[in-house]
Amino acid sequence: MDERLKPLFTPWKIGNCEIKNRIVLTSMGGTDLFGWMEKNHFDKEGANFILNVAKNNAGLVLPGCQPVYNPMFGQWLYTNKQMYQDLAAWMPEFHKTGAKLFVQLTAGFGRSFTVSAMMEKLYNNPALRVLSKPFMDLDKITASASPSPNRWSDKLPSREMTKEEIKEFVVAFGKSARLLKEAGVDGVEVHAVHEGYLLDQFTLPYVNKRTDEYGGSFENRYRFAVEIVQEIKKQCGADFPVSLRYSVISKTKGMRQGALPGEDYTEVGRDFEESKKAAKYLQDAGYDMLNCDNGTYDAWYWAHPPIYMPENCNLEDVMNLKKFVDIPVVCAGRLDPRVAADAVASGELDGAGFARPFLADTEWVTKLMNDKEDDIRPCILCHNGCFNMCHYKGVPNDQDLADSLHLARCAVNAETMQTDKHFIKPAKHPKTIHIVGGGIGGMEAARVLKLRGHNPVIYEKSNVLGGTFIAASSESYKGKLRDLLRWYRRQMDVLGIEVHLNTEITDPMKFGRKSDIIIATGSKPRILSGVPGHEKMIEACDFLLGKEVGQKVAVIGGGLTGSEIAYELALWGKEPIIVEMKDDLVSQKGVCLANSSYLREYFALHNIPVYLETKLKEVLDGAIICTDKDGKEIRIECDSVISSAGYVPNPVISDDVRTSNMDFIGDCKQVGNLRTVIWRAYEVAMRM
Repeated sequence: MDERLKPLFTPWKIGNCEIKNRIVLTSMGGTDLFGWMEKNHFDKEGANFILNVAKNNAGLVLPGCQPVYNPMFGQWLYTNKQMYQDLAAWMPEFHKTGAKLFVQLTAGFGRSFTVSAMMEKLYNNPALRVLSKPFMDLDKITASASPSPNRWSDKLPSREMTKEEIKEFVVAFGKSARLLKEAGVDGVEVHAVHEGYLLDQFTLPYVNKRTDEYGGSFENRYRFAVEIVQEIKKQCGADFPVSLRYSVISKTKGMRQGALPGEDYTEVGRDFEESKKAAKYLQDAGYDMLNCDNGTYDAWYWAHPPIYMPENCNLEDVMNLKKFVDIPVVCAGRLDPRVAADAVASGELDGAGFARPFLADTEWVTKLMNDKEDDIRPCILCHNGCFNMCHYKGVPNDQDLADSLHLARCAVNAETMQTDKHFIKPAKHPKTIHIVGGGIGGMEAARVLKLRGHNPVIYEKSNVLGGTFIAASSESYKGKLRDLLRWYRRQMDVLGIEVHLNTEITDPMKFGRKSDIIIATGSKPRILSGVPGHEKMIEACDFLLGKEVGQKVAVIGGGLTGSEIAYELALWGKEPIIVEMKDDLVSQKGVCLANSSYLREYFALHNIPVYLETKLKEVLDGAIICTDKDGKEIRIECDSVISSAGYVPNPVISDDVRTSNMDFIGDCKQVGNLRTVIWRAYEVAMRM
């Protein structure tokens, strides 16, 4: 093991509970022991994930947050005694790993509840509202400290919680914690004076406008969180550890307005001066640990950092906070393990929190310890599989229902939290399978086929594996994507997969009609051939692969690719201009609000011109002509024009003439994202 990492593998204590090392799996919705957005039960898939993390050398493990009042079906968590018995039977197996387990209990979401279009209909139709109440009481689920707008929807506002409801929740925390303790759990974590969830909404002045004992003064705003820990200690004893998920600074300018790194702004939530006072106050109330990051749902990119956020984005604030408390402090949020180890060594941090890296590779800590970092499949901070809750103008959470009900899956690892359908099954009849295309899809298919016992052979027309992902990973801030590309190329070598570079297959039938073939030839750019002067434009991939542009650059297309290109240009000191036909940027499914809101707010902060509901009409030398939604012509001066108008499938053979032994994967089947490419490649490889 690298000497610099060793401080992460030293013991520490939370109260009287000793933890074997400083690696903490922080909680993610979907990795729950008692189910997520379904009737409470002991969840075997969640338990398997948690156990695998513990077996792979995490010291403290926190499953997904468990609502003490279930948003679906309205159950109180303490009412199903059977699942606690099932948990108790499982705990000895968990404890064999030497790890400790804290279960995270949440009061809920309040105004941060991710409202969908279906929920808007249920709430606003009187008949449906009554009919849906037994399984989804939206009025209760979204209730907050004070009447306030929902983060996702203008059609489903939050009402004020009653004092009676608050007391119900306090009691539920105590009862649930006691049952968990009796089942053998090592501690609980209260969720959360953090990220703008319900308990946090009570503490934040821009949300809490109450005039009773739960609003107004500092003590009143933190009363709900204090009463909860006092009730848990009353039920479980003073020595039972209780952690608190805690945001050091809200990083919030107002409702649905975050503050970007380095931005000069006025804090409407919790600033550092209040935070150091609050941390001490909560410690004195009985909390034994603070599990920290920054942000709210209004500034969601702090708690769920996309790839645009700086590494270790929360660490400085967390280390500063530690100076004002005597209890252990953990930091989470795009942490570099070596930087975290340095902070532990210097006494500025007690534990290092990681979440999404465990989804990408549950064995990453073990590999880190055994000097096998090259074998770690990296998290690329995309949120495509784990938290693809997307939002754009006029549309609430536009996430597929299957994704809403099954969080904490992973775009780069099809097996994560899906071992019931995604698992390596040895082939009964090993055979040679020809793969046309050596992009990510082709390499994933080859990897899975080889693990099953088949003999995959890749044919790639260029001189290097990677396909369009080479361009997609080229931007300066996309080091994690380049890490994934390296990982895939390494897997081809480690597994001994036969690869033919500089080999273009124009007719897959050359292998014979009875041959097993996978087509993975990707997509090609959509050309705006109807636009006069379109030949003057630079295609997005050509730019990403190095084609030079001038100082002032018009980007045609404000989807994710176009917006990321504009962001890269801005980082270079160029002057990007975005032209988009839709009424919002990144107006597409599958892109998490944490990612898209960062880009939108970055462009607004830096005064980058964005023309929405605007159509390209003509490309001139030194300018473009566009038309707005009213048909008015706009002339935009620019030195270069980049076309990011999307992509279309590019199979080398049409679907209707394929043989029964041939299948299509990736963008040559249907243009999607990295998740759709990897998951389909995995599934096709498992069928062959």
